[in-house]
Amino acid sequence: MNSRRSASPDIEALARDLRAGHHAALARAITLIESRRGDHQAAARDLVQRLLSETGKAIRVGITGSPGVGKSTTIDALGMSLIERGHKVAVLAVDPSSARTGGSILGDKTRMARLSASDKAYIRPSPASGTLGGVAAKTREAMLLCEAAGFDVVLVETVGIGQSETAVCDMTDFFLALMLPGAGDELQGIKKGLVELADMIAVNKADGDNIKRANLAAGEYRGALHILSPRSEHWHPPVVTYSALTGKGIDTLWQNVLDHRTAMNASGEFAARRQQQQVKWMWSMLEQLTMTRLRSDASVRAKVKRIEAEVASGRVSPALAAEQISGML
Repeated sequence: MNSRRSASPDIEALARDLRAGHHAALARAITLIESRRGDHQAAARDLVQRLLSETGKAIRVGITGSPGVGKSTTIDALGMSLIERGHKVAVLAVDPSSARTGGSILGDKTRMARLSASDKAYIRPSPASGTLGGVAAKTREAMLLCEAAGFDVVLVETVGIGQSETAVCDMTDFFLALMLPGAGDELQGIKKGLVELADMIAVNKADGDNIKRANLAAGEYRGALHILSPRSEHWHPPVVTYSALTGKGIDTLWQNVLDHRTAMNASGEFAARRQQQQVKWMWSMLEQLTMTRLRSDASVRAKVKRIEAEVASGRVSPALAAEQISGML
């Protein structure tokens, strides 16, 4: 109780500094929500609740693409273009592999040289949580803090692969899939699930000798999209080409994001999707909280270890074991 009272003035000051747009306060706030300490987590919940009314106004864009597609260069070019238009841009990453690799996004910050040097931008690596659910939950909280700090565009980059794409799609308004020129083999290897999630496909490196290959690739992707059901009846995902290196086509990328927002708002789907995301977020956090409590109680951990051994040896079925563990909560 005492630690709670002593933490309150700090949270009040942190919220005030964050509202004022201080980058250092935002960094401290995100570090707080990433902490696994119980008192820090309680303080983080208090902070987010205090700031909740000042969140939700930003344009949230998820960006994915295979290694080598130029995500960092694209974000750097797009971010600088948005800053020139008067926006403040925050870049967050979802990287479930960071606990194993040491945080691959840290290298990306150096590749976003212009953006990282701008006082109108904020770039934050994902926490090294080691589990996708944990990382995604922290990234969602970080997104709210960025919005409260005055950033009106939040770009969420998937650094990992697979489920991280779905996680980012579930926390953003627009999901952009970046592709490479020379569709052929790439098209055969593309995941159907990724294409179905995408609100737009953008083929990068459409410059120099690559322009023809990029246009051919775009044609292939358009053909692929025709045989798939779009996420929304009010939006048919476009396929565009651009060059992150020269900046050509970057304006078109952003115009499509704005057009999508207009279409979703007109149909009422924008508000409905945000509401669904909030509820899904709640259940995701409940699962995380349940797992945290299972691991934090020493007596429960010991019982779970015994049950695990019985499941491993075949003496107890996984279904019965799960029921026994759930009864401990």
